[in-house]
Amino acid sequence: MKALRTIRNYLFYCGIERDEYNRIKEDAYISNFVVWRILHFFMAAVFAVLCLTALVNDLLKTNEIIYLAAFLYSASVIVFFFIFRKDSKVVQVLIYLSIFLLFLFGCFISKNNPVAPATTFIALLLITPMFIIGRPFFMAIELSAAATVFVVWMRSVKAYDVWMVDLINVIIFTIVGIFLGIIANAVRIREFVLTRKLNIQKDTDELTGLRNKSALTREINAFLADSATNRGVMFVLDVDRFKSINDTFGHDVGDSVIEQIGGVLRKMFVSDEIVGRFGGDEFIIFLKNTNDRDVAGRIAEDVCAGTSEQVSLPETGQKVRVSIGIALYGGAEISYTELFKKADTALYRAKSDPEHSIRVYE
Repeated sequence: MKALRTIRNYLFYCGIERDEYNRIKEDAYISNFVVWRILHFFMAAVFAVLCLTALVNDLLKTNEIIYLAAFLYSASVIVFFFIFRKDSKVVQVLIYLSIFLLFLFGCFISKNNPVAPATTFIALLLITPMFIIGRPFFMAIELSAAATVFVVWMRSVKAYDVWMVDLINVIIFTIVGIFLGIIANAVRIREFVLTRKLNIQKDTDELTGLRNKSALTREINAFLADSATNRGVMFVLDVDRFKSINDTFGHDVGDSVIEQIGGVLRKMFVSDEIVGRFGGDEFIIFLKNTNDRDVAGRIAEDVCAGTSEQVSLPETGQKVRVSIGIALYGGAEISYTELFKKADTALYRAKSDPEHSIRVYE
C-alpha cells in the first residue's frame, strides 16, 4: 500500500501529499503563467521570423501556412495572458492547448519531410514537460495522446522503414518524457513547499501563530492600495492592565495570556480577515469590504466577550479584559499607518474610559 501511495503522489501530486499540493498549487499556476507568457512571446517572434523567411526561402515555403497559423495563435494567447489572472484556470487550459498545438506543429514538420526520421516531434516530447508545473498524470496523458496521433498519422505518410524508426523513438522518448516530467515537477514543487514554509515562518508571530507586524503591514497596505476596494474596518486591541499582570504573575503568565487571546482570535476569524499581533499585548483585526459601524461594534463586543469568557489568570480565576479602538475605512486613507493612527487614538480613548472598552474613531 505504501508503494501505491507513493506512486499516486508522484503521478497526481508531484511527490507530496494531496493537502500539501493543494496549498501550493496556486503558486504553481502563477509560475506556469510567467513561464508560458515568456514562451509565447518567444514563439511569436520565432514564427514571425519563419513566416518572413518562408517568403524568400523555397525550403521553408512548404510550411508557410503552418508558421503563419502558429504566429497568429501565439499572438492571440499573449492577449489572453494579459486579460486573465495569473492563477486563472483558463490560462492553464490555454497552456495545455499550446502544448497540444506544439506537438501538432511537430507532426506537420515531420509530414513535410517524410524521408527523414522525426526530430522536432521527439525534441518536444523531451523538452515540453520541463516547462510546466502540474499533475504529471495530465502531462503523461498528453504525451501519450500526442505520440499516438503522431504514430498513426505518420504511418500513412512515411515509408515503413522510416516509420519504424519513428515508432521506436516515439515509444522510448514518450516514456523518458513522462519520467522527466515527474522528476522535474517533484523537484520544483518541493522548492515551492520550502519557500512557502519559509514565508510562513517569516510572517508568523511565534507566540500566537497569527500574522506578525510585518505581515499585517504588507497585507493591509496591499488592500488599501487596491483601487477596486474602498471599505474596511481596522480594530486595534490590547489587554487592560497587562503590565500589572506581568508584574504580579510573571512574564510566563503574561505570555500565556497573549497566547490564549491569539487562540480566541483564530477561532473567531476564519474567513479572509487580516488578523495578527502588532507587538507586546496589541493585536490588529482588519475586516475587508465593509465599514458598517454597527457591524464593527458587534464584532468588537464579541471579541471582548470571547476574551473575557475564555482567558483568565491562574489561581485567582480573574478574567482578562481587553480594550478596542476602531477606525472605519472609506477610501480616504492611503496607508496602513494613517488608518492605524486613527484606530490607536480610539483605543487610547477607550482605555481612559473605565465604562466603555470600545471606541470608534470620530
